Amino acid sequence: LTPHAIRGVLFYQGESDASPDRAPVYARLFEETIRSWRRGWGVGDVPFLFVQLANWTAGPGNAWPELREAQRQTLSVANTAMAVTIDVGNPTDIHRRDKKTVGTRLALAARVLAYGESLEHSGPLFRQATAEGGALRVHFDHAEGLAARGGPVAGFEVAGTDGRFVPAEARIEGPTVVVSAAGIAAPRAVRYGWADNPAVSLYNAAGLPASPFRSGE
Repeated sequence: LTPHAIRGVLFYQGESDASPDRAPVYARLFEETIRSWRRGWGVGDVPFLFVQLANWTAGPGNAWPELREAQRQTLSVANTAMAVTIDVGNPTDIHRRDKKTVGTRLALAARVLAYGESLEHSGPLFRQATAEGGALRVHFDHAEGLAARGGPVAGFEVAGTDGRFVPAEARIEGPTVVVSAAGIAAPRAVRYGWADNPAVSLYNAAGLPASPFRSGE
């Protein structure tokens, strides 16, 4: 295919790599896949747009949260974008019926990266977490108009020095979310949507969902 002209790549893959032995190396392999395709076409950093794994009840012995995190980390590669689909999967069928939403979110990214339009194309992406007394303030990119859908902010967990995560109370403050939990005086880490089929509710003003993530210790 490389002799043909190319404007960008839409990439949807990862389920077969969401196992405990393969997920830890996925970020490195995926980054090299992107670079090797770009080398093959010889057109520089052509836009590479990919789909993060959707929600699905994968069952025990899986690493779907870790695979999603590897995909999120791949955004460090230049001229890439990720369509978050944690809210439109089918928990009991890996072949979800809602493909239109996936295509729409990829199209938003293509309009920005490939065609130069100025619009919001991504849901909130974790940037950093800062300590504030007995809480953590979570900062996001693409965070204009943060809001929870369907009720209170859901899907956040925090951990103390022992590394054990517990459900957190979360409230939105502007482009940030403040999280805390009873019994953890000084939380050290935060994660969101860290399950194969998590209950999540955080969106931005463009109606795009926040990506699952975990912070460092």
